[in-house]
Amino acid sequence: MKNPRDIIIKPIITERSMADAEEKKFTFKVDKRANKIEIKNAIEVIFGVEVEKVNTMNMNGKIKRTGRFVGRRSNWKKAIVKLTPGSKGIQFFEGV
Repeated sequence: MKNPRDIIIKPIITERSMADAEEKKFTFKVDKRANKIEIKNAIEVIFGVEVEKVNTMNMNGKIKRTGRFVGRRSNWKKAIVKLTPGSKGIQFFEGV
């Protein structure tokens, strides 16, 4: 089994994710190889909450230019985690 801290890379803090946090939905950047079950277990271990549902999506990296050179940012995976109604919120998102 993978280390839970290797699966969850970082939280995503945007206006939309903060609006979703009121509905107990939290957004994270996760490892591309992780599946929904691994993400659910990692969130429950790290934050001590109960997860109801996990939605994942693969995000394509943007094309970026520097002068005449064209490059690309790497692709990544995003997970939106919904907590059960009886579960406490994730402390990290409450202070923002």
